[in-house]
Amino acid sequence: MGLPLHLPAHGRGRGLSPALQRLLRQRPGRWDLPELPEFGGPLIDSGAVAEAQRRCAHQLGAGAVWFGVNGASGLLQAGLLALAPPGSRVLLPRNLHRSLLHACVLGQVRPLLYDLPFDPATGLWRPPGPAHLAAILKAAGPVAALVLVSPSYQGQRADLPALVALAHGHGVPVLVDQAHGRGEALGAGADLVVLSGQKAGGGLAQSAALLLQGQRVDPAAVARALLWLQTSSPSALLLASAEAILQELTSPGGRHRRRRAEQIGERLRRRCLAAGLPLLANDDPLRLVLHTAALGINGLDADAWLLERGVIAELPEPGALTFCLGLGPPVGVVWRLPRQLQRLRRALGGHPLPPFSAPPLPLVAEPELPIGQAWRAPAETVPLAAAAGRIAAEPLCPYPPGIPLLVPGERIDSARAVWLQEQARLWPGQIADTVRVVAGSGGDGSACVDESPAIGGS
Repeated sequence: MGLPLHLPAHGRGRGLSPALQRLLRQRPGRWDLPELPEFGGPLIDSGAVAEAQRRCAHQLGAGAVWFGVNGASGLLQAGLLALAPPGSRVLLPRNLHRSLLHACVLGQVRPLLYDLPFDPATGLWRPPGPAHLAAILKAAGPVAALVLVSPSYQGQRADLPALVALAHGHGVPVLVDQAHGRGEALGAGADLVVLSGQKAGGGLAQSAALLLQGQRVDPAAVARALLWLQTSSPSALLLASAEAILQELTSPGGRHRRRRAEQIGERLRRRCLAAGLPLLANDDPLRLVLHTAALGINGLDADAWLLERGVIAELPEPGALTFCLGLGPPVGVVWRLPRQLQRLRRALGGHPLPPFSAPPLPLVAEPELPIGQAWRAPAETVPLAAAAGRIAAEPLCPYPPGIPLLVPGERIDSARAVWLQEQARLWPGQIADTVRVVAGSGGDGSACVDESPAIGGS
C-alpha cells in the first residue's frame, strides 16, 4: 500500500469536507449547473452563490468574499490587477508564484522584485522580518501594492501583523498569497487575501477564495478584474468546493477535524525526531519537511528513491523534501513514514551537503526591459555558461512550485550566471543548462554585464 503525502490536502478524498462529500455522492452531473437565476455566480448579486459569499464574509469577518474556479493563481492575478493600474509599480517577493508575473504582463504593471532572507543550510528563502521589509519600502519608493507570501510552501509563517502594519504606515495596501494558509492574514489586517481549496482546505483543485477587508481596496475594482480573468461559466462543483473550505475554517466540526489531523502530524514529528531524522522547524503541523541536506542527500534524489517505494512527497528541493499530511493523513503514517525515512538515510545518506549559495540579488530590482516586452521579444537559446550580459526572455522555474529563479526582462550579470549554473546542477531534470534570452540583448558578457536596475544594496 502506497503512502500519498501530497496535495490536494483532502488526501484522495479522506479529508474532503462533509458537505462536499454529500454533494459528490449525488447522481453524477446533478451538481453541474449553469448560472440559473436561483443559483447565480460569483459576480452576480443575487442567487445561492451570492448568498453563500455574503455568509462566508460574515463568518470570517471580511468585507467581501469571492469564490474562484481558476485556483489561487487566478485570484492572485485579479487581486493584483485590482490594486495596480497600468504603469504602476508593485513590490513582489522573490518567492512569488509565477502567476503574478502573468498578471504584470496582462495589466502592464511594473514588478519590483524584493530579495528575502536566505538559509544556506536548507537553500530556502525565509520570511522577511519587519526590519527587512522597512529597508525594502524605503528603497522602493512609491508603489501601488505589496505582495507577501505566508505561510510558505514549507509551512513557515511571517509576522504578518507587523509586516502589514508597516506597509499600511507607508500607505501601501497588502495582498497576501495565503494559498498554503487558513486566512490568518485577514486577522493581521491584510487588505486582500487569497486562499486555496486544495492546498490547505478540504476542497477540490482549482477552488479558491479571495477575501477583502477595509477601505483601501475598491470592491468594484476587484469585481472588474475578476470579470476580465474568470470564466463566464464557472463550475458549480468548484464554487461549492470554495464555499465548503471556508465553512470548514469556522465550523466546530471543521476545527475538530483539523485538530485531529494536526495531532497526527505532531505525533509523526516527535517520532521522526526521536529517530534522529532532521526536520525543518515550521508553523504547520500538517507540513513535514525533511532536511535532506543534513543527511547528505539532495532532496530530488530522496524523492526519486521514496517514489520507487510508494512514498509520494509533495515538494522535492535540493536541500529539503516536503510532505503534506492533509486533513486526512494516511493510515499508519506515524510509523510508516519514519521507517521509510530511516531506510532512505541508510541507503543514500552521508556527510552533510555543503551550504547553499544565496542568489546574488540586490535588495530591490526592476527588470531592465519591461516584462511583457521581454517575454514577447524575438529570443534565442544560449548555454547558461554564455548567458552573462544577456536579458532573460522567459522565467526559469523549477516546478513545482513555480517560483521563478529568473524573471523575463532581467539582465543576467556574471555572478547570476554562475549561480544559475549551480542551480542547474542542484536541480537535475528540473533546470536545463540553457536559457532563453532576448535576441541581440548583449554579447558574451564582456560588453554588457550591468545588473538589472537595482534599488538598495545587495
